Amino acid sequence: MNDNNKNAQSRRDFVKQSSLLAGGIMALPIMSQANYFSGADDVIKIAMIGCGGRGTGAATQALSTKQNVQLVAMADAFKDRLDGAYKNIGDALKENGLDKRLQVKEENKFVGFDAYKKAIALADVVILATPPGFRPIHFEEAIRQNKHVFMEKPVATDPAGIQKVLEVAAEAKKKKLNVVVGLQRRYQTSYREIMKRLQDGAIGDIVSAQAWWNNDGVWVNPKKPGQTEMEYQMRNWYYFVWLCGDHINEQHIHNLDVINWALEGYPVTAQGMGGREVRKGKEYGEIFDHHYVEYEYANGVILNSQCRHQKGTLAKVDEYLAGTKGKIFFDQARITDLKGKVTYQFDKKTENQPYQNEHDELFAAIAKGDYKFWDAERGARSTMTSILGRMATYSGQRMDWDKAITSGIDLHPKVYAFDAPPPVMPNADGWYAVAVPGITKYDMAAK
Repeated sequence: MNDNNKNAQSRRDFVKQSSLLAGGIMALPIMSQANYFSGADDVIKIAMIGCGGRGTGAATQALSTKQNVQLVAMADAFKDRLDGAYKNIGDALKENGLDKRLQVKEENKFVGFDAYKKAIALADVVILATPPGFRPIHFEEAIRQNKHVFMEKPVATDPAGIQKVLEVAAEAKKKKLNVVVGLQRRYQTSYREIMKRLQDGAIGDIVSAQAWWNNDGVWVNPKKPGQTEMEYQMRNWYYFVWLCGDHINEQHIHNLDVINWALEGYPVTAQGMGGREVRKGKEYGEIFDHHYVEYEYANGVILNSQCRHQKGTLAKVDEYLAGTKGKIFFDQARITDLKGKVTYQFDKKTENQPYQNEHDELFAAIAKGDYKFWDAERGARSTMTSILGRMATYSGQRMDWDKAITSGIDLHPKVYAFDAPPPVMPNADGWYAVAVPGITKYDMAAK
């Protein structure tokens, strides 16, 4: 670096000092530290909130972009998870010769329910990958501190959380902060190419849709001696609605988002069925093992949606559209006419890595000072699509979008602490109450 560069004041330093000189007056959104990068010499600092498998993957992908990036802070409720993630990220980066990008000092490894606030303060970009029940409050804090955000899907587990995310998304737009949500099909080349042709009329008008996420299910973390109920539920978060939203929310959102993308809208009603047919043990908390939902959109199109966690059954993760002129098979990246003749076939050999691409595009935009990623709103509405379906299957009733999204239903605890009771508690025999269609009710009065 030459003397002129050594003596030059970076844009970010200038903005920081200008804010101090303002005598405590808050800088305009465009003046936030996260918005200024003067080129290759500027390091884009990343904070990782949530140190599970997806957080580890997202952080590794962010650190594998072309920009001058460093992971400088980490936060999790549990120290063992943070330590494990730190090691796994380091091992992954060493394989690519990028291990110098892991710059998390011991004092910048934060543990506990409030750890996220401290980590966010040290970064320019925040990765939010905790269980989704925490996403609204973490997103709110990141935007309050003027940070760009990558957050995993889903972005909430209840209507109150959706409203919070929508409010914060509007604030992020005002502040010109990029927000990418991990609905990676939006960043996958084959899906983008199919959608271009759909919009150009390749299958005519859409008349019906189908979506599937059917597989064996996921991990279980058994209860250990000495765990409080709060710790147990957080360690086994997939099986508690306030933390996960059920697998229709945590997994099937991907497929529902594709259909929303194709239809350029969101359903107005949902009705369906579901239950616990196979996965019935105490260790599975309170969620269902299957959901079937019929969504209706404003234009009259019906989406038949199904997701299932049952071992030994047909596995299928896909989306399908039928139109007046043809059909789309998304997993095959294929378009046919009504007689089955292929009219377009994407070459799978040219497929990108969508999990990596969502970070590549985000960090390229941040480095250039571009503000073009507004995923938070559509991420919230596709999450609400999942929640609407869950409400329909849990109750056995037809759910109305407008009433549900404004219902104010809030599943979360009043106090976040390991010795505080979570919103659902087991009975004396260790069983959790499970929704019963026809009996479970929702207060749909607008709050």
